Amino acid sequence: MAVSLSNFDLLHPALQHHIVNSLGWRSLRPFQDEVIPPLLAGAHQIVLAPTAGGKTEAATFPVLSRMLSEDWRGLSVIYVCPIKALLNNLETRLTTYCELLGRRVALRHGDVTASARRRIVQDPPDLLLTTPESLEVMLVSTRVDEEVLFGNLRAVIIDEIHAFAGDDRGWHLLSVLDRVTKLAGHPVQRIGLSATVGNPRALCDWLAGACPGPRGVHAPEVNPARPAPAPAADVAIDFVGSLENAATVISRLHRGEKRLVFCESRARAEAIGTELDRLGTTTFVTHSSLSVTERRAAEDAFANRENCVIVATSVLELGIDVGDLDRVIQIDSPARVASFLQRMGRTGRRPGTTRNCLFLATTPTALLQAAALVDLWREGFVEPVVPPPGPRHVFAQQLLTLVLQEQGLGRSAWRDWIGRMPGFAALPPGDLEQVIDHMLAERILFEDHGILAIDEVGERRYGWRHYMEVMSVFLSPPLLSVLHGRTDLGQVDASTLVPKAKDRPIILSLAARSWLVRSIDWPRGMVSVEPTTDPGLSRWRSNGPGLSFALCQRMRRLLADRSDLEGWSTRARDAMHEARTEFPWVSADATVMVNERHHDLKWWTFAGRAANAGIASALRRRIPGAVTFDNLSVTIDDGLGIDTLDEILAALPALGDDDFLPEIDTDAIEALKFSDCLPRDMATRMLQVRSSDLPAIRAALAEPLRRVTAAE
Repeated sequence: MAVSLSNFDLLHPALQHHIVNSLGWRSLRPFQDEVIPPLLAGAHQIVLAPTAGGKTEAATFPVLSRMLSEDWRGLSVIYVCPIKALLNNLETRLTTYCELLGRRVALRHGDVTASARRRIVQDPPDLLLTTPESLEVMLVSTRVDEEVLFGNLRAVIIDEIHAFAGDDRGWHLLSVLDRVTKLAGHPVQRIGLSATVGNPRALCDWLAGACPGPRGVHAPEVNPARPAPAPAADVAIDFVGSLENAATVISRLHRGEKRLVFCESRARAEAIGTELDRLGTTTFVTHSSLSVTERRAAEDAFANRENCVIVATSVLELGIDVGDLDRVIQIDSPARVASFLQRMGRTGRRPGTTRNCLFLATTPTALLQAAALVDLWREGFVEPVVPPPGPRHVFAQQLLTLVLQEQGLGRSAWRDWIGRMPGFAALPPGDLEQVIDHMLAERILFEDHGILAIDEVGERRYGWRHYMEVMSVFLSPPLLSVLHGRTDLGQVDASTLVPKAKDRPIILSLAARSWLVRSIDWPRGMVSVEPTTDPGLSRWRSNGPGLSFALCQRMRRLLADRSDLEGWSTRARDAMHEARTEFPWVSADATVMVNERHHDLKWWTFAGRAANAGIASALRRRIPGAVTFDNLSVTIDDGLGIDTLDEILAALPALGDDDFLPEIDTDAIEALKFSDCLPRDMATRMLQVRSSDLPAIRAALAEPLRRVTAAE
């Protein structure tokens, strides 16, 4: 049966033939058909559709059509993903499409063999699957003629673009794309794909940057003439009180089904995986600290088995195919609605099935957070993706890689390569020159007749492993490799290897199994283990994301409201009723200062961690007592009289923005990769601005402030 007349007919005839006859597709999905004209015209686009909605084909088919119609040769399309596992997953599908048309696909990331990398350079594919870091390596490598390799580039597709845009990796990606575009010598189309973006038009402008040509967004929500109803979903919330109870519920509930359990940390994933294994449930665990072999074994086994559980962190949020899932279970709650949408979107892919997610809350606060997140989702709220401002350290990284790429760079030549990248173009004119001056003064770079090169300090800090650490903008924490014989199990933080008591064995948990530590080679960073049945524990240092103003405000509304929400279990209703009983003074339209025991005052702002950090910083400069904060409140060790404190609080709304910049400690600066390339005050100021939420601060301070005692 032929595909009906539509935009499909604009595609190259060979592609039309293979879609219908080789792939056996009776039609394209409506959004895939609608996006064909702008993509064929070369427009920069953000393409939004639910997880597993066919975004890859929506972007790839028009680009492949252009490849045939315009006779693109050599490496003409780059497909960028945020993680290697997603690239591995896409390789088979994209290879099928390209081979039908007589074109080739290649894969390039850190796990690809040296021989495969050499083949890419010697005989470039038509489409390359890769990461920003691998693109950077190819630009810098002396074995690659980058002008030849990238000279035929015509289009770049960025999958899961929200995973890039919200942090510095996005600025790195845009910088690298500007560089390969300059090497191509002609405009390169940019296409971003995502399932969860709250501000797609702004994201499209971010992606296209200074590139010429039309740009736009293709998504149901930006077409008011044809609004799309939200897909049905079965979302439920239960209160279980502990991880052990959560494991018990999972082991007994939905038996015979394939269940994906999300946790908010690696340690909790290991803990619940181990408990499920103890309860006799077939369980696999995957997270970023497991070895490639362990992760692939878990994902492959899960994709091909029924009646099992895979426990994962956010690594399975993205579009990695783990087969047809029956159910998603969330332990506690993610910090963002977007994450929830990605996770729930793993279900409901088979005909006749519905998207679903069961929340199992282990604490009253987690229950409140889950309920608030689901409430926001039901209203259609998705957080905007906001790139972090002022990426001066990324400029330093790019300067180093450009020096390596060009084997010496003119003092102002960076402007031709990355000067129009939005993150750099938005900075004050003198800031980037100040970065260069600092790198020269610190002997990271030296200048000879206007040409920049790597100096001895830069060589010492970054030169090991052929400058590989320069290719990434993130600083990886030091971890030790765990080996069982010759089998690489993964990595753990050094704090895991500190015995609880002298002469007691160290038992760690990894891949949902317990391991007895036999020896530790600290200089080589290696741990030798053997299996044990005794319970173990592993740790990884991570601060985790703070909660947003929108989510915390909704948590406050739910505490102030007395109604129940759809999908709550009896245990969840009872736990929420108890929480509301403990906070009878919560108001939906005022912040509250509670007089607690030991002279502490707790100011319940419900403004989010970033806002409360700024408020606490302003108070510390004016109050002699200690001031601490969390997502929901600011705590003051009241060493002043109430009248004096009232005067300070009343004066807060009139303070300038700089008064609310949070304090930045030395550890935070050192955790920022390439911070040593910036003047200390510049690095501090940049982190302060990035850590603040002035709109939320102003909103919280604009509300009435009530005082109550804890007994009320």
